[in-house]
Amino acid sequence: MAVVRIPLLAVDGGGTKCLAVLADRAAREVGQGRSGSCNYQGIGEEAAARELVAAIRQAMEDAAGRGTLPPFVSGQGAGELEWEVDCAVFGIAGLDTEHDRRVISQMVSKVLDQLGIRVHQLIVENDGFAALLGATGGKPGILVIAGTGSIAFGVNEAQETARAGGWGHRVGDEGSGYWIGKQAIMAVLRAADGRGEPTLLKELLLPHVGLARVDELFNWTYSEHYSVEKVGELSPLVSQAALAGDQVAAHILQVAGEELFAAARAVIEALDMKTKPFQMIMQGGVLQNDDRVRKIVVEHVQRYAAQVVIENAQNDPIYGVIAKGLAYLERQSGSK
Repeated sequence: MAVVRIPLLAVDGGGTKCLAVLADRAAREVGQGRSGSCNYQGIGEEAAARELVAAIRQAMEDAAGRGTLPPFVSGQGAGELEWEVDCAVFGIAGLDTEHDRRVISQMVSKVLDQLGIRVHQLIVENDGFAALLGATGGKPGILVIAGTGSIAFGVNEAQETARAGGWGHRVGDEGSGYWIGKQAIMAVLRAADGRGEPTLLKELLLPHVGLARVDELFNWTYSEHYSVEKVGELSPLVSQAALAGDQVAAHILQVAGEELFAAARAVIEALDMKTKPFQMIMQGGVLQNDDRVRKIVVEHVQRYAAQVVIENAQNDPIYGVIAKGLAYLERQSGSK
């Protein structure tokens, strides 16, 4: 049996998508695979495991199809390949407590067993911490993520870490795509009652979800069609309405930006970084695609912490996960 030995498997498992990358020690991509959300808190453990399997299997098939495997293959024969990975780093959304760590670590181990991948070093982190440490290279920094969910992470000069937010769609994720979408639904219902200002959001939201009347929107929110992902998809409609001059939409985005700043400020305070230089990195669809929300966060942070340096690179979080894995491999090489 031929053995395929890959230096690194990096997985960015978020609330919107799962991206798996196989890479060599020079960070060159060998194979890539994508699937849907793998946040077990949102879709359940079994569904999250299926998405992980789908993304990693696609990356394996991609690597085999590219013809990039021969340098890593040892052994003879054309039989089924046996896969070995020196280091696998999983950055997984929903890893917020020790209970989450146990659940996700067990899930990841089962996924690797199912795929027949033998891993020599397995690292499982919250997706945000993996992205932060990779993006800053371990230097002081703050990472604010606002995608389907939201959270802020930080690391200071002493390598102490802190986080704020990220408590999920039921009790948190303020400023996220889901939160913005939910506020939009509430605004439409309030306007229909006469409790809120008229808003263009009605004309945008109803056709987007295939509805004709506001009462149908109410029924939709309590039906099997409602999901965190679908509500998160409403966020761009709020941006569209705000650009068209809708004050209700503009207020939703204003509050979203203030909530994300509040999370960043909490981390800065916890790590005693207010008067010290540090990087701030912003990731996720809301912060990367909505200039209004991004500007609010940036302006608030710059007023609060004068030595902050805004990192404008729009790198995908997977690069942070890859960097974390490569750093481990480099340390191992140096210790030999």
